[in-house]
Amino acid sequence: MSDLPRKAVTRTAKLAALPLGFAGRATWGLGKRIVGESAEIVGRELQQRTADQLFKVLGELKGGAMKFGQALSVFESALPEEVAGPYRAALTKLQEAAPPMPTRTVHTVLEERLGDDWQELFAEFDDKPSAAASIGQVHRAVWHDGREVAVKVQYPGAGEALLSDLTQLGRFARLLGPLVPGIDIKPLIAELRDRVSEELDYGLEAQAQQTHAEEFADDPDVVVPAVVHQSEQVLITEWIEGVPLSEVISEGTQEQRDRAGQLLARFLFSGPARTGLLHADPHPGNFRLLPGGPDGEEDWRLGVLDFGTVDRLPGGLPDTIGTCLRMTLDGEAEAVYELLCTEGFVKESIELDPDAVLDYLLPIIEPAEVDEFTFSRGWMRGQAGRIADPRSPAHQLGKQLNLPPAYLLIHRVTLSTIGVLCQLGATVRLREELEEWLPGFVPEADEDEQETAAEA
Repeated sequence: MSDLPRKAVTRTAKLAALPLGFAGRATWGLGKRIVGESAEIVGRELQQRTADQLFKVLGELKGGAMKFGQALSVFESALPEEVAGPYRAALTKLQEAAPPMPTRTVHTVLEERLGDDWQELFAEFDDKPSAAASIGQVHRAVWHDGREVAVKVQYPGAGEALLSDLTQLGRFARLLGPLVPGIDIKPLIAELRDRVSEELDYGLEAQAQQTHAEEFADDPDVVVPAVVHQSEQVLITEWIEGVPLSEVISEGTQEQRDRAGQLLARFLFSGPARTGLLHADPHPGNFRLLPGGPDGEEDWRLGVLDFGTVDRLPGGLPDTIGTCLRMTLDGEAEAVYELLCTEGFVKESIELDPDAVLDYLLPIIEPAEVDEFTFSRGWMRGQAGRIADPRSPAHQLGKQLNLPPAYLLIHRVTLSTIGVLCQLGATVRLREELEEWLPGFVPEADEDEQETAAEA
């Protein structure tokens, strides 16, 4: 498949084939069992075939289907290992690659958006895409002034495809649920749908990226490429070379994993404080490790790409989050419960035991309790299992909590980032980043003392 399929009936048919395919392969597996093959071998082959079909369909369709696949790939660290194993490779492919659109289509878009003489803007232009994502693909080029650039070209019909895919996937949410047990698929799809209009607007993306590029221009740890040129359906930014985080996850050294994890946590919490914006698409395909950190060429910096989805937080992250986190760690059950009620996390019609709420929250925030914490798939699976198990008190209490709309994206970004940290298996000094960047986490009196000490 080359061009983005635009007819709703074609895309719907492909997506509809997913649950039918799952059922067909289950029947095939039963047949193999009857003729004597072991359940373990058949099960592994069955899951691998399902993963291959999932990647093939979502990757071909691009649009909302692929965006959904990228979101799932972040959450794979929450799955039981026997389920996650066969899916991991197929899902993480969606973070870096998809079938490209034809060269003629790329040239047509560039001609329409940059003018008939668009080729004169570039000293070089590579027709082979260097990366493909959910709504566009990236080409490496050299701008007319000699700068190496990344040229992001939006797929024709991407907007229509995004909305159509996510609507259709919403209908299949119940059938897709078994792919990621313990994760509620329907709200994930609904929220992705709410964000697509912003992601399609390259003007908004250019503004968000340039704001970050200027703020982090002299930062020793984080690199954001500057915007070179922007027009409808085309975004040109400086090129950065580095090791994709997906490669660090699959084959990086522990030193690389720990450094990437620390910088990812730093960027998550410092970004809103410094720019008033939260980068809201934290899958590994959007990050690179670049040599040349504070300790020289052997050290690493974090390169950050793709600002199509951001949460606008003019005052930074709400201090409610930091305050609630601090009070939970201090064991102030009544105060935490009162704050959650005030902010709408507990609806007026619901009455909960404050101590039970504290017991629910404490295991989740364990990484903030210690000086450094090693994130792992095992820890993530334990948390997901505790909350997803219908027999668990945590599951029963969690069903009664509410997530106010203003916190939806912050919640998803935080969970997704934790998912990536678990994929990395990184040891991170998370508390250090919270104390530095999260409003409300350090009491005001302590902040005043820190400022006085710094001035002295």
